[in-house]
Amino acid sequence: MTQQMPDRETIKAFNDAIIDEFRANDGLVGGQFANADLLLLTTTGAKSGQPRVAPLAYLRIDGRIIIVGSFAGSDRDPAWVGNLRANPRAHVEAGTDAFDVTARELPTAERDEIFPKVTAAAPGYADYQAKTNRVIPLFELHRA
Repeated sequence: MTQQMPDRETIKAFNDAIIDEFRANDGLVGGQFANADLLLLTTTGAKSGQPRVAPLAYLRIDGRIIIVGSFAGSDRDPAWVGNLRANPRAHVEAGTDAFDVTARELPTAERDEIFPKVTAAAPGYADYQAKTNRVIPLFELHRA
């Protein structure tokens, strides 16, 4: 099942607006993310080597910070997934807090164990997984 994703420029403009609102309002944003736990993840581009910022919802599961590479159920991973796989060191802005992290992609067995907790906390991720044959990756962020 394939889903048509917006083009790269549309996604960038959408993300840039969220990033600007997040930074202007101490980590709070409105719209579809009004009540979500949101962070800004700055990764190093896998190909460019340049800093790349992505606004992401995050979950606290079993005391861990988990981010989900859902890309709204697209058949491809979001760019930040490839960036973290190439370089797991990143920077996080959450509310008014900012810190460096090391990301760890959960291996299959651990991912499969945690994913039901992810979907219990945020049911939309189950819908995204149902839209794609790709296994949606989960990453745990550790403060560096």
